[in-house]
Amino acid sequence: MIENISINIDMWITFIIIFIALIVYASERLPVELTSIAIVCVFMLYFYIFPVPGDGIENLLSPKEFVLGFANSALLAVLALLVMGQGMVSAGVIDKVAHVVLRLSGSRGWIAVLFILLVVLAISGFLNNIPVVVIFIPIMDAIASKFYATPSKIMMPLSFAAVLGGMTTLIGSGTNLLVSGALEDMGQDPFSFFQFTLPGLVLAFVGFLFVFFILPRLLPNRSSNTEEFVKNSNVSFLSEITVSEGSLLVDLKSETGIFGAYPDLILRVIERGDDVFLPPFEGIKLKVGDVLVVTATREALEEAISHDPNLLIPRLQDEANQEVEKWNEGDRVLVEVMVRPDSNLVQQTLSSFQFRQKFNCVVLGIERRSRRLKTRISKIPIIEGDVLLIQGQTNDIKLLRNSSELVVLEWSSQVLPKLENAKKALIIFFLSIGAAVLGYLPIMLASLCGAVAMVFSGVLNIKTALKAVDTKIFTMIPAALAMGLAMQGTGGAKFLSSNLIFFLGDESPYLMLSFFFLLVAIISNLISAKAAAVLFTPIAVGISQGLGVPVEPFAVAVIFAANCAIATPMGYQTSLLVMGPGHYTFGDFARGGIPLIIILWITFSVFSYGYYNLN
Repeated sequence: MIENISINIDMWITFIIIFIALIVYASERLPVELTSIAIVCVFMLYFYIFPVPGDGIENLLSPKEFVLGFANSALLAVLALLVMGQGMVSAGVIDKVAHVVLRLSGSRGWIAVLFILLVVLAISGFLNNIPVVVIFIPIMDAIASKFYATPSKIMMPLSFAAVLGGMTTLIGSGTNLLVSGALEDMGQDPFSFFQFTLPGLVLAFVGFLFVFFILPRLLPNRSSNTEEFVKNSNVSFLSEITVSEGSLLVDLKSETGIFGAYPDLILRVIERGDDVFLPPFEGIKLKVGDVLVVTATREALEEAISHDPNLLIPRLQDEANQEVEKWNEGDRVLVEVMVRPDSNLVQQTLSSFQFRQKFNCVVLGIERRSRRLKTRISKIPIIEGDVLLIQGQTNDIKLLRNSSELVVLEWSSQVLPKLENAKKALIIFFLSIGAAVLGYLPIMLASLCGAVAMVFSGVLNIKTALKAVDTKIFTMIPAALAMGLAMQGTGGAKFLSSNLIFFLGDESPYLMLSFFFLLVAIISNLISAKAAAVLFTPIAVGISQGLGVPVEPFAVAVIFAANCAIATPMGYQTSLLVMGPGHYTFGDFARGGIPLIIILWITFSVFSYGYYNLN
């Protein structure tokens, strides 16, 4: 029923290399990028010295074949989609969506996460998983920030929810299409659109219960140094806001001393010309030109100026008649700086020191430890140790680092979204994704065009676009392809499957189907979901024909099991997408993925017994 696979030294060398690679990945003693490049180099060197001949080919595994992994269409698509996703973030689109989700969820974090995971689960059955995850990664990140959670608790559930949703229809995953196409090439009936939807929904439902209720408890509470700094910093800055024409604050009336547009800004004083209003501000309606003295966390100030560019913090027009619009142009960067003890700024106000003219930056707020300030920041004498929250353009912030007056707190630097680019970003994104979904362009070409358009249109600059390219993804996908190529070229994968069939040859078709699912799931984590789909579809047909049973259950097992490539980051592309934002290590995927694979295996085995009527 299955062709005999000869045992050869190349196959065992391949197994040893893969085994060592997985140990190095899991140990995290070397950078992921270095390990991945080393894997490709070792395979190229070995098979260059010891070529593997094939049908009229001198070497099936030549160095050229391994290098092609760096030009793989899936790799290029993933990288381009990351750039497009960054464009959506930089234009403030994702933050807007996150606010809508939060409003619908009643500002309860678990409901917001549940809502997003259910949406991802549903739409992943009809859209490619990669753009779905790209869309929702920054939304999940914004929700984590809002509720002071770490992204590591929710990014992997996002990826797994997309994988589960992708199991429900023919177009839910590229893996599904590969299996169906392989069946047709072998003279079998291809799958219809909803042929495996019912078992897919059963697996998706059971898997989703695990993903939402249990998986976050298994994941580490891990974040980047920058996130730790921001989330652990509960200090408040004193800030001075000038209400300008078009601001959301215009004509707002105080209710119990709070102005609803920005409830996280604590209002201390309102100055209107020569009049000064103190709390509780009952009955006061804000007007254009009012100066508001507020205290707020950095997060609250950042949200205010990101979503209301007509807030002037502080009044920006000076004797040089500088235009307000200047401070909303280009990349707007927020950064915190500390005043040096020997600074000439000490005991001077910002105005007398001419801070804005010297540094071409605006001070948004002042934070002074153990002191509650209530005076306008332009009138406060600065003392050593004061922390200033500053807004400036990228080049100005670079010059600020060379100042002898201030110490830039590097971890606090953050680029504000450019809301004026939101419409352009949305148009580019939906045109690109739409062209891929409707089949007008391959997803690789559509995403590359979208990434280039983001840069040419000014939504992103080159530097920001390049930063969006994750080096872990750039190196791990070629490494995964190299391992899969070596296992296929040396016959290693077929050797493993043939031995399983040999040992289970006298068992029932039902047990054969169950263990076949498990084997495909294990191998898919080593050679990627798509490689496993291509490799095991012919084997599934051979097994079913040898047992005299329908092909469908074994072909469906290939689809579901290949999509279980979630216990290693290189097994499934969405895992690579969330690896960086979730700050995951190699071992984290095993911690979360292995239990889910076992649950899906058991669920499929139990359900298929009655559904496919195999005895």
